[in-house]
Amino acid sequence: MNNYLEQLVEIAKIDKEIDSFEPRIAEAKVEITGLITQRDELIKKVDILHDEEKELSLKIAKNDTHLADLNKKSEDIAKKWKAVKTEKENKALALEEEILKEQITFANEEIERLSKNKQLKKSEIDLLQEQIASLDEQEKVLEENVKGVLEDIKEQRQEISTKKELLTSQMDQKIIVFYEKIRKWAKNTSVVAVYKQACGGCFIRLNDKTYTDILKNEDIITCPHCGRILYIKKQEHNQAQTVQKVV
Repeated sequence: MNNYLEQLVEIAKIDKEIDSFEPRIAEAKVEITGLITQRDELIKKVDILHDEEKELSLKIAKNDTHLADLNKKSEDIAKKWKAVKTEKENKALALEEEILKEQITFANEEIERLSKNKQLKKSEIDLLQEQIASLDEQEKVLEENVKGVLEDIKEQRQEISTKKELLTSQMDQKIIVFYEKIRKWAKNTSVVAVYKQACGGCFIRLNDKTYTDILKNEDIITCPHCGRILYIKKQEHNQAQTVQKVV
């Protein structure tokens, strides 16, 4: 394998190793992430309950105003009794007073019902806030536990990244730019081995000319189907040479 290709294979391995650190970091944080998700859901519930509590407060205030108006009417009716002279006026005022009492009773019952609902909302909010505080404490403990793990992972990643920087600084930068362009879409399959005369990336069989060029190890060859950089492992190379000798 020519030197440039060997360097690209090594760079590809390093990039794959660097990328492997992200899942490890995510795994270390998985419990914390779960707690944060739980807390966010509880906070949303608290916000909804606060809105419902405010709406109940507005309804209570509206009923209080209505009850004040009814009580004022009740005082007016009490004054009217003094001016009643006929049986007809007596019955009409009595009916009006009876209806007014029913309205006052309903208004009081509605205020009581709304107040109980508001208290229930407040109790729910208090309970949820206790749960949120508990999750916050658990998160602090977990963060402390994974802090050392994350530091080790980041240190290892930095060592690998430094190794890559050293290697790329010694390589032809045109080849690095070429490799990075392929890596933008192929990710960790930018440089792949050939297996049984097929590309290790798209798995499409290579024509004889391309395969022969790869066996020569003189240039950097890309797959004519997918564009990935191709190389051949020693075992595949030996098998190919054996076949050619037999032929």
